[in-house]
Amino acid sequence: MDKNYCKENFAGGHSVSMKEMSETERPYEKSFKYGVEVLTDAELLAVILRTGSRKANALSTAYRILDAHPVHKGIVGLNYLTVSELEEISGVGKVKAIQMKCLAEISRRMARASFKPFLSFQSPQSIADYFMENTRYLEKEYVYLLMFDAKHKLIKDVRISEGTVNSSMLSPREVFVEALRYDAVYIILVHNHPSGDPTPSGQDIDITREMDRAGELIGIELSDHIILGNNCYVSLAERGIL
Repeated sequence: MDKNYCKENFAGGHSVSMKEMSETERPYEKSFKYGVEVLTDAELLAVILRTGSRKANALSTAYRILDAHPVHKGIVGLNYLTVSELEEISGVGKVKAIQMKCLAEISRRMARASFKPFLSFQSPQSIADYFMENTRYLEKEYVYLLMFDAKHKLIKDVRISEGTVNSSMLSPREVFVEALRYDAVYIILVHNHPSGDPTPSGQDIDITREMDRAGELIGIELSDHIILGNNCYVSLAERGIL
């Protein structure tokens, strides 16, 4: 396990309070002296948690949070743990659990916001990068519709459909009603595969071709359908399916 989250602060079976720790070990003091960038993941969480419980101080509680998910250890686990799962950890009540989920959401939004000043969407890679951080932790399929004007400038992106783990419910009608509403000339579909494997299924290919045909009749071009996995993607336009 990573040293950032596998350690506990106990002495003789009892939790050591933050005040009993040396100044060099206390997250607040370390951040004041050296800056927050030197703090470990557990120490950063401890600063946010502020307090622990009678049995565990804030730092010990932070280590437990980072070790709580059975598969995704460390800070990334916050994206996978639910509020109820966080509440089961000693020292974490509903308020702290929600704080942790808010922290994870802020992180995702910051990652996505960093792209906004540079949005051009001139390539499938740029689109995949924009959506990847928000979709990689989702347990269901979501379909996003990107709408562009005649100069390929993004008008709006919306989540158009939500599905099960295995498939999303999507119809050409709802896609093109939305596209017509915003006077789109070109559209791109983006959806995630919760498995992390972006390989298009037969259903993905069929719905893409169906959307393409519907777009030709209406006069709105489906430029691409991008499938997102875990740090990877597939563009059906690049594959020659469109």
